[in-house]
Amino acid sequence: MTDQLKDLLKGGLYAFISFFFFLLAKILFRLRVKGKEIIDHDSHYITVARHRSYWDIPLLTAALGWRNRIHFIARKGLLRNPLFNPLIKLYATTIDHDNFNKADFRRMLQAIKRERLIGIFPEGTTRRRVDPKSGAIHFARLTGKKFLPVNIRANGPYPPRYPFRYPQITISFGRPFTVSELESETVKMASRAERYRLLSERLMEQIDAV
Repeated sequence: MTDQLKDLLKGGLYAFISFFFFLLAKILFRLRVKGKEIIDHDSHYITVARHRSYWDIPLLTAALGWRNRIHFIARKGLLRNPLFNPLIKLYATTIDHDNFNKADFRRMLQAIKRERLIGIFPEGTTRRRVDPKSGAIHFARLTGKKFLPVNIRANGPYPPRYPFRYPQITISFGRPFTVSELESETVKMASRAERYRLLSERLMEQIDAV
């Protein structure tokens, strides 16, 4: 099987999956999408959002639609789930969050350079009150890609309270921006570690402001 045929089949399967997620999101979450028209189909983005639930991934996939195929950075532990394993292998790059190494770094860099839309949750976990990691900032610098901020708003309990309490979800896309646009003279004067911490905080502020 040629690489071209493989990519065609991969795209066709993704179109089916995204449509299924869209129907599911409309039924369960009464999904509304705002600002999608801001996405330039000729541009490449690092898509960033807060991570509050494992529903974030199918909801974001549904909101983007089949024309905007997104490739996620995911924890390698998700490969142990037989339900998600095939999809993760096709549409995600897995890394070891707890023991991030040079091989993980190379895989992430290659994926971000290769994919038009890459999905990163800067917090790296669905746990609350966790400081964002600086990885998204670092890789945006290395690749020169713009951030595409996404705000996932829930009117109701989120994650859902099963089996019947699903919130109404609104997904809003904000204006893309570069790392340079996050910086100020104060940030530039800080130490490297402090600079990345401040930039990561500002990145989350931009997501919340969408």
